[in-house]
Amino acid sequence: MGMLGDGLDKATEKTFTRPVPKSAQAQMRFLVKQEKGTRAVAALLGVSQRTVERYLAGRLKRPRKDLAARLENEVRRRWQPRVRERARQRAATTGGIVIETRARFGFTAAPGSTDDARLRLVTQALPPDYAARLFAAQSAGAGEDRLRAIAAEGLQEIYFQDRGRRAQGLQVDFTDIDYVEFEF
Repeated sequence: MGMLGDGLDKATEKTFTRPVPKSAQAQMRFLVKQEKGTRAVAALLGVSQRTVERYLAGRLKRPRKDLAARLENEVRRRWQPRVRERARQRAATTGGIVIETRARFGFTAAPGSTDDARLRLVTQALPPDYAARLFAAQSAGAGEDRLRAIAAEGLQEIYFQDRGRRAQGLQVDFTDIDYVEFEF
């Protein structure tokens, strides 16, 4: 995914109630249980079914770097789906989402005002409707540009326009993201 999609995933992982399995054997055991068989896990990871069985039996302990990365990624994607969904639902209905970013913000505003883009550090709580839109777009497979547009719209309304109390005609461009973190 992109920077914003990964940021949403990392924020979701912070809500886990139990740690993700660390050893290759525990990770394989979890995936076999989730996928209901060693053949499906082998196809998912791009290894032979016999290799999966060796990890389950404990004969293989340390996977190659590329396999270890794929294994950890697949386990994280499937770990605690109900906890993940409850946290997202809570953020989308009542809690909202906090975005912290250092990015370049440019503006389109009334004549006579400055519209030069500049680097800003912004930490802002966004209301639940923006969290819901971000999660819906992410689950629908929207690209990084769509997620960036939703986040820019939220920051424009809440941070720059102060919910419509100032800068009425201001349009915000959210570019050159140095980093972005979410919390909910």
